[in-house]
Amino acid sequence: MNKPTPPPPEFQQPYNFEEDTISLTDVMLILARQIKVILITPTILCTLTIIYVLFFAKPVYTSTAKIMSSSGGGVSQAAGLAAQFGINIPTVQSEPKWVYPEIIKSRTLARTVLKRKFDTNEFGPQKSLLQILTYGNEASELTLETLEITGVDNFLKMVNISEDIKTAILTLSINASEPSFAAEVNQALIEELDTHQRKYNKAKTSDTKQFIEERIIAIENELMAAEEDLKVFMDRNRRIENSPALQLEQQRLGREVTVLTGVFTTLKQQLETTKIEEVKESDYVIVLDPPEVPLQRSKPNKRFMVILAGFSGLGLGIILAFVRE
Repeated sequence: MNKPTPPPPEFQQPYNFEEDTISLTDVMLILARQIKVILITPTILCTLTIIYVLFFAKPVYTSTAKIMSSSGGGVSQAAGLAAQFGINIPTVQSEPKWVYPEIIKSRTLARTVLKRKFDTNEFGPQKSLLQILTYGNEASELTLETLEITGVDNFLKMVNISEDIKTAILTLSINASEPSFAAEVNQALIEELDTHQRKYNKAKTSDTKQFIEERIIAIENELMAAEEDLKVFMDRNRRIENSPALQLEQQRLGREVTVLTGVFTTLKQQLETTKIEEVKESDYVIVLDPPEVPLQRSKPNKRFMVILAGFSGLGLGIILAFVRE
């Protein structure tokens, strides 16, 4: 018995598939039905953000200063010394640019700043920065070493430094809870940086002075010995016109005395220059813009936080609307 032949595909009845996609009309209907959720969610988030900003968030004030290093005479001094001997040294940068930022962010400098005392409204007058950043007005059972480690970490979080590569100008920023406190800490940090550099350069100059003095003594002894050799030679050989060997020996001894005399004179000049550098009082940190008391807080930004909370709440409200559907 023959089976009936199925009709061609174009004459078959199409199957009815359930539509899986959501049209724009369906989306608008969902949003309209859940309009309360969409409006209440950002309102709640904005209200909570306003309460947090007004009553819980601690204000942060930023004091900035612009400084630059006054060092850089090392190459110029070496070039001047070499110029005396007819040698030209191209002047390049004497110190790497990262030196000052690394010193400012060092634990050594931070420990010196922690010993300075400041006046604050929260902790009272003449409190050390270590006390302000660690235990405050409460009694602490921690050891001094532990407090210093904590204080250094908290202090370094307050410090921000950026450098202009072209001009080598450093912008130093201090974040603190009070405007006057931020400016005073910034000024103290600049002063301690200058003191640190002054001590370092003084120690370096002292070492250089000691080395030059030792070399002067050694060269002076060699010069005296060379002069004595030349004197003895001239006493023993008064007529050397007919002896080329004696003439060459006299030239060698005279050349030795001349070279040692030049070295001795140069060391004497450098010794005087080092003595001047040792007693010279100059600022190693040039302050272009001194720290000023900030007039407005830098953090938190109330308007930005409220607007961000509003948009975040609106997006969360739309998500909740679709979840509820």
